[in-house]
Amino acid sequence: MSSEFLGEAIALLSEFPVVDGHNDLPWALREQVRYDLDARDIARDQSARLHTDIPRLRRGGVGGQFWSVYVRSDQAGDDAVSATLEQIDVVGQLIARYPRDLVRALTADDMEAARRGGRIASLMGAEGGHSINNSLATLRALHTLGVRYMTLTHNDNVAWADSATDAPGVGGLSAFGREVVREMNRTGMLVDLSHVAATTMRDALAVTEAPVIFSHSSARAVCDHPRNVPDDVLELLPANGGVAMVTFVPKFILPAAVDWTRAADENMESHGLHPLDTTPGAMKIHEAFEAANPRPVATAATVADHLDHMRACAGIDHLGIGGDFDGTPFTPSGLDDVSGYPNLIAELLARKWSTADLAKLTWQNAVRALRGAEDVARAAQSERGPSRATLEELDGEAAA
Repeated sequence: MSSEFLGEAIALLSEFPVVDGHNDLPWALREQVRYDLDARDIARDQSARLHTDIPRLRRGGVGGQFWSVYVRSDQAGDDAVSATLEQIDVVGQLIARYPRDLVRALTADDMEAARRGGRIASLMGAEGGHSINNSLATLRALHTLGVRYMTLTHNDNVAWADSATDAPGVGGLSAFGREVVREMNRTGMLVDLSHVAATTMRDALAVTEAPVIFSHSSARAVCDHPRNVPDDVLELLPANGGVAMVTFVPKFILPAAVDWTRAADENMESHGLHPLDTTPGAMKIHEAFEAANPRPVATAATVADHLDHMRACAGIDHLGIGGDFDGTPFTPSGLDDVSGYPNLIAELLARKWSTADLAKLTWQNAVRALRGAEDVARAAQSERGPSRATLEELDGEAAA
C-alpha cells in the first residue's frame, strides 16, 4: 500500500470525492434489522456489523453514492416490485434522518450542488430487471420515485435479458429487452450492464442512445470471471460515453479467489444459507470456513491492476468506482470498508496517475454519464411518448 501518497489522496478526494456506483446498505438493513434504523444508527460506528456508516463515508472521501435498492432474483412478480419499493423507502428514511450528511440527488446538477454543500449526493439504482415485473409502467414509476439506474439482470436471467451467471436464455436481449433499454433512455434512467451476459452487454450498447454504466464490474482479461467486462466491450465505451466502475469483490478481481469462493458458497448452501447472506449467523459460518481454509487476499493494488487495464482499453474518461460494500462478505485488504478509498487513490498516485485523471475516475465521469442520460431523455421525450409495449406483444405469449 502506497502510504507515502495517502495525504495527497485525501486532499484530492476533498475536492473531487468518490461517486460510488453500488452500495448494498439498504439490503443489509433489511436482512439484519428489518429496517430498524435505531438498531443500526449509521451516524455512529457500525464497523462490527456493516461496511458503511457516515463517519467512515466521510473518512473515505465519498461525495456521491448510488444506494442499491436490490432484491434477490429469486423474488419474482409483484413480490419483487413491493420489496424494491421497501428498499426505496428505507433510502428515503436514511436521507431524512441524516440531512446534514445525506441529500437526495436526482440529476447531475443535484450532485454538483451536494458537492458544493459538503453533503453526500444520494442516488438509487435498482439491481435486476425482475424489479419491474416485465412492466414498462413500473419502470417509469421507479424513475419517478428517484431510481436513476437499473441493472438489467441480477444473478438469474429475466424473460427478456440474459445474466452473466445463468445459462443463455434469449441470447442477449429479446425484442422486449431492447424496448426496455429504449424506454430507460426516454425516461433518463441509466442502463447498468453489471451482472449481464456479454451478449446482453453488446446488444444493449447497440440499442442505447445514452451512456451506459457498469455499476460494479472489473476487467475479465485480468480476472476471468463472467461478472467482469470483456475487452471488446470496454473498447465500445468511448463511442457510447459510458463508464465502467471497478468493483472490489475479491472473487471478481483476484484469480486465486475464484475457486476459493466457489467452495465457500457451496459451504453456505450446505448449511441452508444463501451465499450472499451477511446476517450475523451467516457470517459465523463464513468465518468458520475461512479459519479452516484461509482465503486469498486481494489488495488495493489488485484493484489498481484492473483499472490500469480498463484504462488501456476504454480510456480514462470511461472509468469509475463501484465497491459493492455491504453486498459482499469479503473485501480487499486496505479496502475493508467505505473508509478505504484513499488507499486506492494513493496506489494510483504511486502508479503516476495524474490529479486530472483521478478527478475523472472519482467524480467527473459518473456525473457526466448521468448528465448524458438526462440530455438523451429530453430529446427522446420531445419525439415520443411512453411506450405501451408488453412482453407478450414483442416476444410472444410463451415468454410471459
